[in-house]
Amino acid sequence: MMKKRFLATIGLFALSISVQAQKLSKTKDILEPMQRANAYFMQKWPDTGKEIVTNIARPSNIWTRAVYYEGLLALHEIDKKKEYLDYAYAWGESHKWGLRGGIKTRNADNQCCGQTYLALYEMNPSKKECMHDIKASIDSMMATSKVNDWTWIDAIQMAMPVFAKLGQLTNNPAYYERMYEMYKHSKDVEGGKGLYNPQDKLWWRDKDFVPPYKEPNGEDCYWSRGNGWVVAAIVRVLQIIPKNAPHREEYQKMLVDMLSVLPKIQRTDGFWNASLHDPTNYGGKEATGTALFVYGMAWGINQGIIPAKTYRPVVLKAWNALVKESVQPNGFLGYVQGTGKEPKDGQPVTVSSKPDFEDYGLGCFLLAGSEVYKMK
Repeated sequence: MMKKRFLATIGLFALSISVQAQKLSKTKDILEPMQRANAYFMQKWPDTGKEIVTNIARPSNIWTRAVYYEGLLALHEIDKKKEYLDYAYAWGESHKWGLRGGIKTRNADNQCCGQTYLALYEMNPSKKECMHDIKASIDSMMATSKVNDWTWIDAIQMAMPVFAKLGQLTNNPAYYERMYEMYKHSKDVEGGKGLYNPQDKLWWRDKDFVPPYKEPNGEDCYWSRGNGWVVAAIVRVLQIIPKNAPHREEYQKMLVDMLSVLPKIQRTDGFWNASLHDPTNYGGKEATGTALFVYGMAWGINQGIIPAKTYRPVVLKAWNALVKESVQPNGFLGYVQGTGKEPKDGQPVTVSSKPDFEDYGLGCFLLAGSEVYKMK
C-alpha cells in the first residue's frame, strides 16, 4: 500500500509538469556547455598519466577516468576536434594500454578502460597495442566457466560493452554469449534471486540491498546512478552488437522497461533523486544518474524504440536542468554524487560540493549531451 501511495503521489507531480513546454536549444547551444565542461577538465588534467590522489593514490586508468573517456569519444562524434583524440590516445599510451591489476584481472572496474582502448583501435587498426591487454584479460576469463564476477550492477556498464566490442572486432560470437551469461547471472541469480526486480523494473545495487533491506520510507533501495549504469551499458551494447545478435531483443526490452518507470519518479526540477523510490533519503538534485537516464532516453528516441511524444519532454526537462543548474560558468559540474553504492554515500551533494573524483560525472554528462544533440 505504501508503494502505491508513493507512486501515485509522484505520478501526480509528473503529470502536472509533463504538460509544461520544454524546448530544445539550437545544436550549438547544446554543444557549448559540453565543450565548456570538457575544457575545464582538460585544463585541470593536462597530464593524462598523472595519478589520481584522494584517500590514496590510484593510476589514472581506473574506472572513474575510463567513464570520462567514454564521454569524450561521444563528444568527438559530434565535435570532431583532433585534441580530443590526441588526449585519449595520450591516456592509453601513458599506461602502455594496460589495465590496473594487469591482464589477469577479472574486475570489471579495471577493464572499463578497455572500452576506450578498443574504440581507438577500431579507428586505427594499425595500433594493435591498443587492444592487446584488454583482449588478453577478457580471453583469460573466457578460458574459464566462471560467470559470477559481476556482483554489483555498476560492473555491467564497466565491462559488458568490452565483451560486445571484442565480439564485433574479432567476429567471434563467443564473446556475445559469455557477456550474456554474466549479465544473466547478475540479473537472475546474484544475491539469491538476482539483482533485477521485474515488478518495479529497476535493479538493486548489489546483494546488500536485496529485500528485506528497505529505505527509511519502507521502499526498496534503488540507487539512481546504479540504475543509470545499467541503462548506459545496454545502450552501448545495442550500439555494438549486430541487429540479428542473440539476446538483442531481450536487452532492448530491458532498456524499454527500465525507461518506462522513470518519468513518474522524475523530480519537478528535472533531476532524479539519488534514491529513486525514497525522495526523503538524501533527496535532492543529482547529476550523474540524471545524465545517464537522459543518455538512455535520448538514444531510445533517436533509434525509434521509445515514443518521442512521451519521452521527449522528460529528456528536455532533465537536460535543461543539467545545463542550467549543474554546469557552472567555469565548466565545473555541480550536484555530482561522489563514489559509493547508495544514497548516503558522497553526501552532501550540492551545486558547489566537489566529489572525490570529478571525471566520471563529466563522462556521464557528455554521453547524455551527445544523444540530445542528435535529437530532432
